[in-house]
Amino acid sequence: MIYVKTKKEIDYIRESCKIVAETLQLLKRYVKPGITTLELDRIADDYIQSQGGKSAFKGYSQAGSFKFPGCICASVDDEVVHGIPGGRVLNEGEIISLDCGVVKNRYFGDAALTVAVGEISAEKQRLMDVTEKSLYEGIEQAVEGNRIHDISFAVQKYVEENGFSIVRDLCGHGVGKYLHEDPSIPNFGKRGTGALLKNGMTIAIEPMVNYGKYSVRMADDGWTILTYDASPSAHFEHTVAIDGGKPEILTVC
Repeated sequence: MIYVKTKKEIDYIRESCKIVAETLQLLKRYVKPGITTLELDRIADDYIQSQGGKSAFKGYSQAGSFKFPGCICASVDDEVVHGIPGGRVLNEGEIISLDCGVVKNRYFGDAALTVAVGEISAEKQRLMDVTEKSLYEGIEQAVEGNRIHDISFAVQKYVEENGFSIVRDLCGHGVGKYLHEDPSIPNFGKRGTGALLKNGMTIAIEPMVNYGKYSVRMADDGWTILTYDASPSAHFEHTVAIDGGKPEILTVC
């Protein structure tokens, strides 16, 4: 079921999204060689709680998994998404995806960005740049009257034109009343197909882009998704509301 939100509901979602955006920008300042992913997680948790919110990820479970223990997902290099924060120390030249979800007043926001750890290679920087730009290519298609796969097609086209691979086993999603809602928003697809986009829909668009092939695998921890060929991966995400026929990015501060 696709939920179409009222203006009041979108205002609540916007409030949660603002905390998400502020948390990610705070974490971005702390990413440096020598810090652990658990330290980043604690910084995020403290900030979210200081703003009257709660982590949407901590304690979240899905079919066959144990409850996610972290406040954020911290995914390094070949970890695509869902990396569990822990004792891993960040090293110069790595990239890290930071994914954050917040619930406040029973409404959810969700976003992610990928950050360089110190100086990184030109190849990793280009991977990050293309992934982020593909997100905005997708967002441009999130207009009333378009179809979900217009977003998907735009993301895929830009990524593949630039020589990278779009992950196909994972996708974006509706968000707001719940962390994950209908519709699913794949990052590949045929233009002009999929659910109709309407005013009042709130969706999380999130390209996950691999430097190598698009195949991924599950790590032994039951959560972390890795590239199958061990190539680096980048991930960017925004929560977007369709309002006045056009996309409004909610996860900004």
